[in-house]
Formats: sequence, structure tokens, C-alpha cells
Amino acid sequence: MQLFLPIADIPVNMFLILAMGMAVGFVSGMFGIGGGFLLTPLLIFVGVSPAVAVASVSSHIAASSFSGALSYWRRRAIDPSLALVLLSGGVLGTAFGVWLFTLLRSLGQLDLIIALSYVVLLSAVGGLMFWEGLRAIHRARRGEIIPMRRTGAHGWIHGLPLKMRFKRSKIYLSVIPLIATGLMIGFIGAIMGIGGAFLLIPILIYVMRVPTGTVIGTAMALTLVTMILATVLHAVTNHLVDAVLALILMVGGVIGAQFGARAGQRIRGEHLRLLLGLLILSVGIRFAVELIIKPDDIYTIRQIGDGV
Repeated sequence: MQLFLPIADIPVNMFLILAMGMAVGFVSGMFGIGGGFLLTPLLIFVGVSPAVAVASVSSHIAASSFSGALSYWRRRAIDPSLALVLLSGGVLGTAFGVWLFTLLRSLGQLDLIIALSYVVLLSAVGGLMFWEGLRAIHRARRGEIIPMRRTGAHGWIHGLPLKMRFKRSKIYLSVIPLIATGLMIGFIGAIMGIGGAFLLIPILIYVMRVPTGTVIGTAMALTLVTMILATVLHAVTNHLVDAVLALILMVGGVIGAQFGARAGQRIRGEHLRLLLGLLILSVGIRFAVELIIKPDDIYTIRQIGDGV
């Protein structure tokens, strides 16, 4: 069944888009991440322009994060003070990211920058996660016991000034690295159309030593606000949010997430990390191949003027 997307300005198979939403929802439910790192590339691969894909997926991530953030809030698993500090950087990063997004689009370099960003980020993160997963499986087979690092352990970050006490997370930490982290996550989300939870959660746990009990909920709250802001800014400044596309993806995502959550409970943690790393790495390699191979249509026609 063909469906015309008004903003993307292309006809697509509605069942294909629905299946993509279900697949990404399944991955999100299985691994506990937003799935934007996978959904944006999939849309690009089926012909949706990178600009529309990024803007539309931002709205999809915002909607999918709402129920999760609400659930964590009811369970008191969100640290409000920590979330506000992260958001102070996240809002600035999102605004700057949308500004740069608009500038690159007016210069005709946006598609290339998005592709290169995915190649670098996903290849690096996917490779590290895949290697760590392999090592974890190898250690488990040999019966090695790896001592866990204490949550309260201190590193050089804990020696920075402007410290603040976060009561719910029970940590005493400088706001400088937290604001910088929020800035980075907001910027990446606006440029690449990803929530950034797969980057934010490891940073908070392994670098900031934030207890895992409040990490996921706090990260989801940051994702919710930054993606809402990115969606609004993309819609107002660039008019690129395709509501029809986002709606179909949301329906598929909700369905797929239910099955993914059940499947994830049956797989061991190190196997999940290995699979996730392999998935992220494969998407990065796919983007690299797209940049290397010669396109079928060497020449393109682009309208110049009014920032489009």
C-alpha cells in the first residue's frame, strides 16, 4: 500500500515503514535504548532525505520517551536535580545543533555531515561494545570473576570545582562535566536524530559514578525534553517534521517494543551487549559503504534560495 509523505515528498510503502517501526521498537524494548541510531539510517536507506529523517525521528523519540519517563518518575527513579543540570547543557546543545543543522542545509553539506557523523560515531561505539561483549563472554566461559567498581569511587572528575550534592542519587559532583555531557548529547541528538541514551548512560555510570537506580530514568527525562525541543525547532525553522511518517513509526514502535522487552529478559547481559555492539557497528559500516560506492545518479538538482 503506497502512501505519500507530504514533507518527505516521496511515496513509500506504508507496511514497510510500519515494519521498520516495529523492528526498531523491538530493538528498543530488548536493549532498553531509544533506537534513533537505527531508525534514522533505515529511513535514509529507503529514500527519505537525511534532513527529514533526522527531524521526524526526533518527534518519534520524544513520543516514545514520554511513557518511559513518566513510569520512572512515578517510581521515584529520576533525580530531578541531576536532570535539571544535564538539561541546562542539553537545551543549549540542542539549540546549537539545530542552528548548525540549518546552516549546513543551506550550504548543501548536511547529507554528507550526517553520513560521516554516523560512520564515525556508530563504528567507534559499536566496535567498543562488540569487543567488550566478546571479552565478557570469554571471561564467563573461563569462570573469571571481575570485581565491580564501587559507585562511590572517585576519579579526576570528582576533583573539579563547582560541586553540587544530588540527594536522590547520593553523589557529590561538579556540575561542569554534567553540563558538558548534556551539551554533547543535545547537540548530537539535534544533528543526527538520536536520543543519545546509549552514550549518556555509560558516561553517567562509569565516568560520573551515578547509581544505576537513577541513571536510566534521568537519561530518559533528558532525552524527552531535548527531543521535544529539537522537534519544535526543526518544525519552526526548517519545516522538516513529517507528522504522517512519525505517526506510522510510533504505532510500529509501540507494538515492537512489547515483544522486544520479553525477548530481552531471556538473553544474558553479555550476549545483549555483544548483539547491540554488532548491530551498531553494522549500521556504521553500511553508511561507510554508501559513502564509498559510486551513486547511480552522479548529478543532482538542488533549489538555491530561502535556505532550501
